[in-house]
Amino acid sequence: MSDKAVIEKGILLVISGPSGVGKNSVLNRVLELSPCVYSISATTRTPRPGEVDGKNYYFYSPDEFQKEIDDHMFLEWACVYGDYYGTPAALVNDTLNKGQDVVLDLDIQGARQVRAAMPEAVLVFLYPPSLQELCNRLRHRGTEKVDAQIKRLDYVKEELAAVNEYDYLVINDDLDKAVDQIIHIWQAEKLRVSRKNTAFLNECFFDKGQRG
Repeated sequence: MSDKAVIEKGILLVISGPSGVGKNSVLNRVLELSPCVYSISATTRTPRPGEVDGKNYYFYSPDEFQKEIDDHMFLEWACVYGDYYGTPAALVNDTLNKGQDVVLDLDIQGARQVRAAMPEAVLVFLYPPSLQELCNRLRHRGTEKVDAQIKRLDYVKEELAAVNEYDYLVINDDLDKAVDQIIHIWQAEKLRVSRKNTAFLNECFFDKGQRG
């Protein structure tokens, strides 16, 4: 009997962490090594060089984003560093209902909303090896002005303090190790009894006369 016969719906995996912690590198590798589907977020921020609408983000104007909020179209949304980010609910729910696993890249505000809406979601916090290393990464990234970097650093302490709200903590001091740990988390979560259709499983065994 295949696992697909006893798994009711996909797993929602949320990965959070401060800017500069290496989320993009980790996420890209996780998506390469697993069948998980990445859910693209909507945002009002200005696209960075090389970013493509509909691939990296759905880029909305502030008015467009507000309309989506008013129409309750987001699973979660938040204002981060002065820009708005949100996860289109329909895309996530449709994918999960097909039995596919979904990965979200969210800040702590978004993760809290997802936990409230979907308590079964798996929350993973990606932690930097040290605060100094995180500061160095942000300074050397060169994609933002100094005042924007200061805003981010001010928010870092609040983000790091939220780690106890998550299910798992992964320290990104080595990319391969961090990716391996997240893959193992995902694999273990797929084996949870609470995620299985045990009634269907027992029915199949009993129909075959396989009573203990």
